[in-house]
Order: sequence, then C-alpha cells, then structure tokens
Amino acid sequence: MFNPSRDQVRSFFIEAWRKHRAREVLTPMETIAADLIGHHPEYHPIVEDPDAIGRDFTPEDGGINPFLHLSLHLAIEEQLSIDQPPGIRAAFEAACAHRGNRHDAMHDALECLGEALFDAQRSGTQPDGLAYVASLKKKAGIG
Repeated sequence: MFNPSRDQVRSFFIEAWRKHRAREVLTPMETIAADLIGHHPEYHPIVEDPDAIGRDFTPEDGGINPFLHLSLHLAIEEQLSIDQPPGIRAAFEAACAHRGNRHDAMHDALECLGEALFDAQRSGTQPDGLAYVASLKKKAGIG
C-alpha cells in the first residue's frame, strides 16, 4: 500500500504545479493535481512556496489545510475512475446534475468523504463506503 509522508504529498502538489506553470511534461496524476490546483486560485501562493512543505495548517489558523483539501480531491478522482466504493460514480454524476457544476459537486463529495473518514476514525473502523455513497446521494437529492 502506498503511504507517502506529509512532506512527500506536499512536494508532489508543489512540483506538479511548478511543472504545469513551466509547461513541462506532466504524469497523468500530476495533470490531475495541476487541474485541481487550477480550480483553487486561493492555494496558488501556497503551492508556489517551497517552504509550505514544512508549514502547519491548523484549524486555529481559521482555514483548512490546502494540501489535505487537494489530497481529498485527488482521492475522489481516483474513486470515480474505478467506481469504488460501488455507486460513487453514479452518485457523483447525480450531484453534478443537481449542482449544475462539477466542482461544486466535488466539494459535496469532499464533505461526505470527510464525514466518512471522521466517523471511521472516531469508531476505530474502516470507512463505511455504503454510508459515504448514501450521503452523497442525499446531497444530490436522490437518497
């Protein structure tokens, strides 16, 4: 199982964005990451700062961790590509139709995934894929 460190994840996003801006060749995963960063101009100053690798982003700072946010985006893109958990792709497509905007639907999915991960962490269990999909369906008005 791939288990990158915090610094490796942050370096990946910083490097993907650097390569994108320099018009260098990107791997498929870097292309997805650069596209995600492109949808978040508020994160550009952070991913353009190599020192951000070691920066702490705490809730007390009043914002969310941009690298965590981008990582969750990336996780959902992967889930959609393989329809895992089963039904996530259909639920996401319904959310897109409901919201009229893919990025807004993605943020709905992020919220649902975050809740599923929080619940799993709190209960000491694996994330409940069925509950996650059901939550997204509910946001899309079909559940």
